Amino acid sequence: MKTQLLLLTLAASSAVQLFHAQDKKMAEECFSKANYKCAEEQYTKLAEKEQIQRFQSEYYDKLGTSQRRLGKTAQAFKSYDSALKSNPKSVSVYENLASLNNQKGSKTKALEYINTAITLEPENTNLYLLRSKIYDNLGKKDLAQKDLQYVLSIAPDNIFARTGLANLKKRSGDLEGALKDYNQLISEKPESLLYSGRGDIYLKMKKTKEALADVNKSISVDPKFAQAYVTKAQILLDTAKPKEACTNLDKAVSLGYEKSLLQEYYAKCEKK
Repeated sequence: MKTQLLLLTLAASSAVQLFHAQDKKMAEECFSKANYKCAEEQYTKLAEKEQIQRFQSEYYDKLGTSQRRLGKTAQAFKSYDSALKSNPKSVSVYENLASLNNQKGSKTKALEYINTAITLEPENTNLYLLRSKIYDNLGKKDLAQKDLQYVLSIAPDNIFARTGLANLKKRSGDLEGALKDYNQLISEKPESLLYSGRGDIYLKMKKTKEALADVNKSISVDPKFAQAYVTKAQILLDTAKPKEACTNLDKAVSLGYEKSLLQEYYAKCEKK
């Protein structure tokens, strides 16, 4: 009798684990395919059922990102907070909270979250890259530059740090200096990110022909690079082609770009 009960218990446990694994696989597939509505539903189920806090935190973290991509900012904040309660030492959650606050919330809170993440993983270069953006948004250009230079002291070829320095020049109005940096980067490594970035500089210099050529090159190198479609939409809006612009914005969103960050451009499409 005891043996039968043990076998039944093991069978039930195996069945639960199997269903859990299937739910997790479905959630990951939905997320990878940018089907964030499906991902939201699946990660909600996983988070609510999970008993191990570390895994529960990971599910809430993914849930928050899915909601963020859907433009559900308030829900994303709640999910990230739940993730943090489940695992107060999750660097990923602190990073996501910093990023979301930098875009939609308090820049001061964003800085607090990213500083906490850095104390937990001081060698994580991605955290310094994000902090440089937060510093930039806070108007602390010198500290933003310092973080980027620190990343380059560890990883001299880090493309995000190098483009970050070029973009600081661009935002400060030194378009010629930024263009020179991008030209150098592209000569070394012609990547989609770089063509899109240089296209944005050309756009700000009112050189729409060169800008469009660069973003088209960016898309040909990597058709899944969402930012290139956003930059192309900006160019098309500037050249009075709103319908094509909106098509490119939709493409960017389908590739995971947060639609809530594009409302200004969508509004221009609708007006025209």
